[in-house]
Amino acid sequence: MALQTPLTRPWRADVALVLVTVVWGSTFIIVKQALDAVGPFVFVAARFWLAGAALLMAALVRRETFSRRVVRDGVLTGLCLTVGFVTQTLGLQTTEAGKAAFITGLSVVLVPPCAALLLRQPPSRAATLGVLLATVGLGLLTLERTLRLAPGDLWVLACAVGFAGHILSTGAFSPRHAVLPFTLVQLLTVAGLTSLAALVLEARALVPPPGAWLAIAYMGLVATACVFGVQSWAQHHTSPTHTALIFALEPVFAALFAIAIGGEMLASRQWLGGGLILLGMVAAELGGNRDA
Repeated sequence: MALQTPLTRPWRADVALVLVTVVWGSTFIIVKQALDAVGPFVFVAARFWLAGAALLMAALVRRETFSRRVVRDGVLTGLCLTVGFVTQTLGLQTTEAGKAAFITGLSVVLVPPCAALLLRQPPSRAATLGVLLATVGLGLLTLERTLRLAPGDLWVLACAVGFAGHILSTGAFSPRHAVLPFTLVQLLTVAGLTSLAALVLEARALVPPPGAWLAIAYMGLVATACVFGVQSWAQHHTSPTHTALIFALEPVFAALFAIAIGGEMLASRQWLGGGLILLGMVAAELGGNRDA
């Protein structure tokens, strides 16, 4: 087995996180279409129960152990994840898939200052430049000429806060735990909380219709069980700020999927915004943003 040098692991972590953004980019249009047939809380609960069941079977096969500490850290991280996914799913009921992805990307703006304050990981100059470029790009992509946000946009804006908290908590806690138990506790936390919300708010339609199960299967097994396991592993080897910069690619992939699958269109200024996000990532990489 080849030895892991200090450079190979971050490189592999970057590739893994880019693949995460590709998968997540595909989910916006899929979720938006699925919400025509199922309520948002039922959809999120079914997705995370399916993902949790898949990882629970893997944990039983591997005979993983669950300490009080991993349960505590996993639940705290799962709370952030719950806020992110519930508010995002609510927003997608009334917001275009591409626009929702861009607003979600505002988490890239929130992570660096929070990482500096809470985790004592100040961003490098290259990372700061990358974040500024990405912020301008996100503004071009999301804000209308009137600078007004629709109600659905406000829900998605709240989800950016939740996902920023998830990136930060994963960066803080994932190095302390094995990937599988830590990820499983997060998923079960989301599944349990959204099930309670569904019982209260969507009691008349707790069982998703047949037409929604294909989307739920993809979202649960690929976009949740696999993806969050990969993210937990990757954040062993890179910082929250670096992770957030890579995740800024998510709206770019979301726009491509929204165009290809949903027939949505982007204005020239929105394409310019996507280019600035990519430029921000390149600036951070060329500046050696590895430990920022």
